[in-house]
Amino acid sequence: MTIAARYADAALTLTTTSDIIAAQLAHRSVRKFLDTPVDDAQLQAIVAAAQSASTSSNLQPWSVIAVRDPQRKARLAALANNQQFINEAGLFLVWVADLGRARRVAERENAPLDGADYLETTIIGFVDTALAAQNAVVASESLCLGTVFVGALRNKPLEVADELGLPPHTIATFGLAVGVPDPTENAGIKPRLPQEAVLHQEQYDAAAADAHITGYDESLADYNRRHGLDGTWSGRVLTRLGTVASLHGREKLRDQLETRGLPSR
Repeated sequence: MTIAARYADAALTLTTTSDIIAAQLAHRSVRKFLDTPVDDAQLQAIVAAAQSASTSSNLQPWSVIAVRDPQRKARLAALANNQQFINEAGLFLVWVADLGRARRVAERENAPLDGADYLETTIIGFVDTALAAQNAVVASESLCLGTVFVGALRNKPLEVADELGLPPHTIATFGLAVGVPDPTENAGIKPRLPQEAVLHQEQYDAAAADAHITGYDESLADYNRRHGLDGTWSGRVLTRLGTVASLHGREKLRDQLETRGLPSR
């Protein structure tokens, strides 16, 4: 049933599956939480799962900050476009691309670290952070917790760094609200692009893939109507990326990375 919901196609079934795949297919973003704490045992399990993600050359270039204090959550929510669910969630995790740890190792050993100044290393920091955070999402959902990523922390990364006391050579990549989902929330499994639009065999075929976008626009528009929203996927892409203003300050990220000690040459 969940693959049918994931692709908005009642005829779809999986002939190969597992409990983990079923849980992943049932994923949805949760933006309404019950007033229930996430305890330390749950946090420990979530971070252990995050640290079990793959990491380039075992660099492990990330850290995570667990925020529970209501006042700090409120300040972070204000910096992240005033998203109320940050205040409601029992736990707010801020995922940090962290090259500061490697820098401190180099200082301790009196060794060079010239490779850290390049874009490749910054990309590794962001990619590894995302891999770890996605593991945390799967772990959280296995514990019957809901989650939603918060990219809006990148709207004001310098202010977020000040709030969290981040050391040099680090930057908050995104947040993750974690908590017990409120069952009254009007939300479901949002359909994704059909596999034919994203899966290519041997070589990339743009014409064949893009032929499926019109049908997906119709499916997503129907989903949105059922949940009190409007618009298509194509419309969302154009709205989100159509103007510099739609980046909400993130167009300054390259300069802000350099300010944080991540020059990314």
